[in-house]
Parts: sequence; C-alpha cells; structure tokens
Amino acid sequence: MSKKRIAIIIDSLAGGGAEKVMLTLANELIKQGHEPHLLVLFENCQHHIEKNIPVHFCFDKKKDKHLGSFWNTKRYARRLDCWIKGLEGEVGDFDLFISNLDKANLLMSHSKVSPLYFVVHSSIEEPLKRTKKLGPIAYFKMLRAKKALNGKHLITVSEGIKQEIERVGRIVPASITTIYNPCDLEEVRDLSQESTATLPKGDYLIHVGRFAKPKRHDVLFQALKLMDNNLPLVLLCNNVKKATKIAKKYGVLDRVIMPGFQQNPYPWIKGAKVLVLSSDYEGLGMVLIESLVCQTPVVSTDCEHGPNEILTGDLARFLVPRRDPESLALKVDEALDSYPQITDIDLLKQVDAHQVCLAYLDLINQK
Repeated sequence: MSKKRIAIIIDSLAGGGAEKVMLTLANELIKQGHEPHLLVLFENCQHHIEKNIPVHFCFDKKKDKHLGSFWNTKRYARRLDCWIKGLEGEVGDFDLFISNLDKANLLMSHSKVSPLYFVVHSSIEEPLKRTKKLGPIAYFKMLRAKKALNGKHLITVSEGIKQEIERVGRIVPASITTIYNPCDLEEVRDLSQESTATLPKGDYLIHVGRFAKPKRHDVLFQALKLMDNNLPLVLLCNNVKKATKIAKKYGVLDRVIMPGFQQNPYPWIKGAKVLVLSSDYEGLGMVLIESLVCQTPVVSTDCEHGPNEILTGDLARFLVPRRDPESLALKVDEALDSYPQITDIDLLKQVDAHQVCLAYLDLINQK
C-alpha cells in the first residue's frame, strides 16, 4: 500500500487508555511507512510521544473552556473543520480520519471530512446510567455526545460494545465493526525488562488504571481487606490524593503503595504476583492483555465488555461478578496459590499492533 496520511482526532493526550492505544496505533503506522498526525483538542499530555509523530493542538483550554456547551457546539465544530482544512493545506490531504472520545466525537459529528470513523472505547449505556444520578444537566450533556454517533461509521474496541449498541438501539450507526485495541507485544515485553529502582523489594499485587468511579477502587480495597494473604497492593493511578483518602476509609492505607502514574508501567506489572481489575465496565481492558504478555496472572471482574473476551478457557475461572469484594478476594487468593500456564491467548493475535494497523488502513478502501 502506498503511503497514507491519517488524522487521529482526540480530546487530549492525558494519561488514559484511549490516548495510549491511539499512540500505539500511530507508532505502528509509522513503522509500516505511513504518516499519522495527532489532532488534539486541548494541550494536556502525560504520555510519552515519539518525536516522529506530528502533534497539532487546536483549542486553548482557558479561552475555549465552553467548548462542550450546547449553544457553542456548531460554532466550535466549524472552527475545528476550518482548522483541519488549514492543516491539510500545510501537510497535505488526509486519507482517513479517526475520531476518539466524547468532545472530539461531538464536534467531528458535524464535519464533512471523509472517510471518517468514530472509535467507541467504552460502554455507551453504563456511563449514562452513572451520569443520570448526577442530575439532568450532566445526563443530557453525555447523552448528546453519545447520540452524535447516530448515522456514523463506528469502530468498537470489543465485541461486547458492538453487541450492546446493536441490542439497545439507542444509536443506529451507518456501519459498525470491531477492531481490537492495538498492543505492541514485542515492545511491552522489552519495556517490562527495564530496571526500575523504585519497585517494591518483596511480593506485591498491582492495579493499574486512572482513579475514577467505574474502576471501583472501593471494591478493590474492600477485597484487599478480605484476602487471606497480606501482600501489599501497588496502585498505579493519576490521583494519589483521592486514592489515599479512599484507602484510608477502608482501612488498608498501610498496605497500599502509590508511586503515581508511570509512563512505563510494565516492569511494575511484570514484577507483580497478580494484577487485579475491579471495574464496573471497560472498553476492552488492555491492562489485562498487557499483564498476560508480561506473564503476570490476572483476576478481573466479569465486565460486560472486554474481560470475558480476553480471559477464556482455563483463565475464565478468574472472572468474578462485579461489585463483589468477597469473590474478588477469594479469586486473588486462589490465583496466588495456583494459576494456569499463560500460553496461547487467542486474543493476542487480534490485538497485535501490526494486524490492527492493517485493519484501520483497510477502512480507506471502503470509502
């Protein structure tokens, strides 16, 4: 395939999963001889970005703080479209546009650029249920962003999300396909070998993920207290202050190690005895895949999307019901005692960055 220029549009480059997988995709596109550009709404960057990936910032966080408001959407959408046209005048026309996350999706839903695909990184219904409890304004704001995907070409990062969209019918897309999140398997293995002086000296458990309600740190900390083992828990998250408060509330602060967000979490994952995921919902659960690549056992809640597509066969018994600290504690104790050999994980072939990159490039031929 000849060299293609791909625009990846996203809210920011903060330390989240969607940002990370799009950076992985960009890196793989470059490896395969293509030209990805990151079109970022706001300049907020925690991830490491390779120098050969062009990054363009569109809006000013202070001046454009009302970007998400109902009355300003079309105005900001026009500004974004004009900005993209100006950018194309500088770097050349884009062969494919990939939009990610609510703010970018809301604005890009008004755009006439083509071919344009919207990546759905997480459940549609679960965040809406949670936001409904926060009041009508917050609910309407999120609902508007989700409904903007109506009639659009969607990519879901797991079969579970695709099935949810088709089952519920809240969104009726022009097309919908699943392309799993990319994982550079070789890079994960290599990075896991890097020496990290701050690793704990003895055995430990690990949880990796931003500090947010859907990650259910409350369930995690309750399970920690119920476990027979007394191993410490390493918590790699972006908000140590809030995590400390919740750990103290559940009486496990003395067992939780919080080094904060890590650009390279893989030595931490590789060194752990078990990685624990306690979420109410996930898009796919990339940290489970990365842990298995590092040969670290995992125990996960059986979210509607992702984990049960990863933990299959013998590993399926390490899926536990959501919001059940007792079951989570029992399974972590079991995993520490005995865990199946981590080989031949079916999904690893489908998340291999090279194959995922080819799947995205195939979209160009479908315009």
